[in-house]
Amino acid sequence: MEDIQSTKAKHPLAIDKVGIKDFHIPLVVRDLANEKQHSIAKVDMSVDLPADFKGTHMSRFIEALEEWRENSEEKLDYASLKNLLEQVRNKLNAQKAYLSFNFPYFITKKAPVSHAAAPVSYQCRFTGEWDKTWDKPAFLIEIEVPVTTVCPCSKAISKYGAHGQRTYIKMHIKLSKFSWIEEFVHIAEQAGSAPIYAVLKRPDEKFVTEQAYENAYFVEDVVRTVAYQLDKHEHVEWYTVIVESCESIHGHNAFAMIEKK
Repeated sequence: MEDIQSTKAKHPLAIDKVGIKDFHIPLVVRDLANEKQHSIAKVDMSVDLPADFKGTHMSRFIEALEEWRENSEEKLDYASLKNLLEQVRNKLNAQKAYLSFNFPYFITKKAPVSHAAAPVSYQCRFTGEWDKTWDKPAFLIEIEVPVTTVCPCSKAISKYGAHGQRTYIKMHIKLSKFSWIEEFVHIAEQAGSAPIYAVLKRPDEKFVTEQAYENAYFVEDVVRTVAYQLDKHEHVEWYTVIVESCESIHGHNAFAMIEKK
């Protein structure tokens, strides 16, 4: 059958990225506590396309992904994503390949007093890009961690209490080597006024609200604390940290960002 994709393009312009988006697959992720956990990922895959070619072969993305996934040893980590990038690049005869896995990651957390346990979900995205001219691929992990924050200003001026809110800490991190998701979740949760739990009994609620009140932080405080800890991490080459507070008494959100240049 005629290979239409390999025919000449009407307008011979090189395309930076062409591929598939929002393809859902079962996924196995490395887990610090249990070795591995099962999740569901939304996958984006793309390659560059030279000016002379009319189109890419979309089915080959799925073929490469399935060949990778059928290997029972393949878990989403530095080494396996490197292998998949190479497979995609070779199968599509591309100069550069790009992959993105967006998935929820679960950590079982015990309540601070009752020790009732339940999983908390953290939204993650693991991306990789590899050009033939590079010695190694570039990897980026993105993690969103919800925490509680209490406003220091409200605490200082109020007679009876202070307003608190749900705050989201979003980290975009370039890694030189594999690091556990749990490491960065811990950094983010320690920077907030109090962590988020899936289940809390009354003694737990008392503990958490008092903990948050005693550790009142602005978004500026939180973003600086996270950035300070990432600066000290031996595998972090670059990062952006965005802290956004869903304000409970204002008609707007507050945010702060630090990027390591």
